[in-house]
Amino acid sequence: MADPIADAGTTYFNDNRRLTEYTAHRHRADSPNETLERPIFVEMVGAVNGLDILDLGCGDGLYGRELLAAGCRSYTGLESAQSMAEAAYANLQDTSAQIIHDNIEDWRFPDEQFDLVVSRLALHYVADLPATFGHVYQALKPGGRFIFSVIHPVITSSDKSRAGGGKRLDWIVDNYFVPGPRSVYFMGDQVEQIHRTVEDYFGTLQRAGFVVEQLRESRPRPEEFSDDALYARRQRIPLFLFFAGGKLSIKE
Repeated sequence: MADPIADAGTTYFNDNRRLTEYTAHRHRADSPNETLERPIFVEMVGAVNGLDILDLGCGDGLYGRELLAAGCRSYTGLESAQSMAEAAYANLQDTSAQIIHDNIEDWRFPDEQFDLVVSRLALHYVADLPATFGHVYQALKPGGRFIFSVIHPVITSSDKSRAGGGKRLDWIVDNYFVPGPRSVYFMGDQVEQIHRTVEDYFGTLQRAGFVVEQLRESRPRPEEFSDDALYARRQRIPLFLFFAGGKLSIKE
């Protein structure tokens, strides 16, 4: 049987029911976002005092509030889903943040304006990754950094092992080296995500001019879990993949 028609990321998150469910899920204390993605991402970013920051796929803007509270000089959030952008406007209206409602692939990136570009779980919805990474490199000041997280490729290539939309007992990876859009089950619906291998992400970063500084996976930390069974489950397979790339301070 053919896969059900999947929504693209922007359309998916414009549905109010889905947005409400996703927001509640993402900020739940025991969610993968809070127990796996957030601790590693915050560690990779480090101190942000005095930095000009661009956030690609800023979602509801709450991470922007954290960055501003931590002392960044400016925060610009780019969000393609209108409902998400509206939530970001609301959450950041009493701050100096700038929220831009536009697609990552359509927005005109400025030249050498940011010290740090971040993106959390958004780039697996972007079709033209080489062009996007090139634009990020262009937007960074010399010496700037690009840090992002994505759904791990073993997840975007194992959706067929989800029986009936329930919790998987095992993960069966298939067609791992076949890149492109995949219709995947996500919180009760089908959504289109772009599957790429770890090597694809690494090579695309390098070809855009970045020095790859870190590659991380979502290795669970016991202190983040109150449920031993959930901790054991998270040790079985990586859910997220992280990269940090740097722009050289001088032109060679």
